[in-house]
Amino acid sequence: MQWLTILFLGVAANLDNLGIGLAYGIRKTAIPFRSNAAIAIVSMAVAVVAMLAAEYVTLFIPEEMANRLGGFLLIAIGLWMLIQPQSSGPKILEDPDVADTDGDRILSVREAFPLGFLLSANSLAGGFGMGVSGGPMLGTVLSIGFFSLVTVGGGQRFGQLLTRTWIGRYPSEVAGGLLMLIGMVEMVI
Repeated sequence: MQWLTILFLGVAANLDNLGIGLAYGIRKTAIPFRSNAAIAIVSMAVAVVAMLAAEYVTLFIPEEMANRLGGFLLIAIGLWMLIQPQSSGPKILEDPDVADTDGDRILSVREAFPLGFLLSANSLAGGFGMGVSGGPMLGTVLSIGFFSLVTVGGGQRFGQLLTRTWIGRYPSEVAGGLLMLIGMVEMVI
């Protein structure tokens, strides 16, 4: 059951990446593999830091309470993602062309790093929640990295097609719902 939680977390942490990939695909801005990998590496690094911080916190609270706290945090973050106004995101997420600073329609590695940090907010939250719940770091981090590569790359390739689906229109809502589901599972198990 834990592997399913890890997969769901990897997907939930990267649905904003899907939206960015779709936006770049529609604008015909290329995201080379190196740049996509840079975004994934940033998300993975943020998840590691969050999980290490969570492991430190759990030194001071009992395991059962830590599991409930981790589940509660995931539910709270998911709920926040569902109710936050769509216009509250950073400018770079509203207009992905902002990240392409040189305007050449190719996202360089240098341009990908700041974008990666903005996209890693869900990795930070999910990593902390999984860390407090005692989830395995390696599996969680690899899932986040893998789905980052898939969502950015796939989204960019299928830009116009996927924007017509409900996932393309509501990535924050879908991610929030998944985080809430993961949080409920973590509180029960």
